Amino acid sequence: MDTSTHFVMGIGLAGLAYVDPVVAASPMLAAAVMVGTIAGSQAPDIDTALRLKSNSLYIRNHRGLSHSLPFLLLWVLLITGVIALIFPGVPIGHVATWTAVAVGVHVFTDLFNTYGTQAARPFTERWIAWNIIHIFDPFLFTTHVIAILLWAFDLIAPAPLFVTLYSLTGLYYIWRTIARAQAVRKVRRLDNSPEQAKYIVIPTISWNRWHVVKRVKDGSYVIGKMDGSNLVWSLHASSSTHAAVAASRKSPEVSAFLYFTSYAVAEVEELPAGYKVRWADVRYRHRKQYPFVAVIVMDRNFETIDTYVGWLSDEKMDKKLLSARP
Repeated sequence: MDTSTHFVMGIGLAGLAYVDPVVAASPMLAAAVMVGTIAGSQAPDIDTALRLKSNSLYIRNHRGLSHSLPFLLLWVLLITGVIALIFPGVPIGHVATWTAVAVGVHVFTDLFNTYGTQAARPFTERWIAWNIIHIFDPFLFTTHVIAILLWAFDLIAPAPLFVTLYSLTGLYYIWRTIARAQAVRKVRRLDNSPEQAKYIVIPTISWNRWHVVKRVKDGSYVIGKMDGSNLVWSLHASSSTHAAVAASRKSPEVSAFLYFTSYAVAEVEELPAGYKVRWADVRYRHRKQYPFVAVIVMDRNFETIDTYVGWLSDEKMDKKLLSARP
């Protein structure tokens, strides 16, 4: 989920906390709970700061350890401890409970996106991504903003307002889960491929439109989209077998990229005195481009000259690497 939606969810959970009679009866406790739910809804994404050190460190770790089971408890303890210092004397157990709800909701909702999390650590480092809700969902964001405004202008009491909102949110998640399962079945039926294939059906902002990636038996991918009942395949992608591809795997940036994704393909561009290897995650497509990439420029001896990993348009990436071309 994107940062803005996590933020409004944090405020929304503070409103939902009014179902707790102790919170509803104490403005001071209600304020402390709001600090806890807003902080708890943001805390797991603190690893975004790793981007300041390097993109590869960020790619390898974002939504990793910070979203793991041990850190769920750690965030609650840290946030509750700070709040206890700021609001001395408030019933801290209520603060801890609602902070825990906010942290749990953050991690749980992230599982529904394509990016996913390592929420099952330390038991496994597998990335869990259910491909059900787009990273930014207008319905979730808008309904939360409307509810917050109704509360802010004292038009509806918070307890019934946010009970209604989160009942509706729960039903929405159930519906999207069912819709995604139906979309997967529809893709299989419309494609009717004779070969064994695995389909990755990815949500978009539009409820009726899905990105589709088919992984075929030889390890290559067919990429397309399904709009309603119209399935269109637009591209076949497979990794180059050039020696530069194997050499590129030694790069920390490429290694971080491949640690995160199992849906990458590599292409090689020969330069006057070297090679440019571009790895792209085929799950992410925007305006006929694949913006989530790892790129390495090497000389003829496969020595690294420059690298880039992250989200970027082709134009900006080429501008960044242009001066590094041998």
